[in-house]
Formats: sequence, structure tokens, C-alpha cells
Amino acid sequence: MTSARTTPIPAEPVPPAGRADIRITAASPETARRVAEVLRRCFDSTEQRSYPAGHEGGTRLHLTVDTTRPAEPARSWLATSRSVAADHPQGDEA
Repeated sequence: MTSARTTPIPAEPVPPAGRADIRITAASPETARRVAEVLRRCFDSTEQRSYPAGHEGGTRLHLTVDTTRPAEPARSWLATSRSVAADHPQGDEA
């Protein structure tokens, strides 16, 4: 019996604190752009970058959002989620 050797997957760089890298995969470029537009209405973001995704003709779109500079409606959602999260620990937290 031979053992399978696994190659470690290189770690992707982690964005700076307060930022999030977003990857959207969709069947069409228009669908990916529509999702990215919603995110840009909520957060300051970088210019999107798009790439082909798969053999079926899909699109993969990347952008980075800055969660330290949210716009509405994300600002109100973040404010309410922080107060709830601070008051109630998650089930797996001690």
C-alpha cells in the first residue's frame, strides 16, 4: 500500500484589518456585476477584477471591501449586529 502525498495548499494573503476580499462566481458576467454593485453600495471597495470561471463560461469576480467605511444599509446592519453579538455569546463560546 502506498501513501498518497498531499501538497499543502498555499495560504492566500489575509487582507488588512477592516477589509474583506470577496469572490463572486456566477453563470454570467452581468449577474456577478449586479452582486458587486450591491456590495459597493454598502461598503467602500476597490475596482472589481473579473476572470473566466470554469469550462461552462461562468465568470469569477474579485473585489475588496472596506468594512471600516460602510454606507447605508450596511452601517445600520453592522451597528445592530454588534450590539446583539456583544450581549449574546454564540453557542460554541464559553
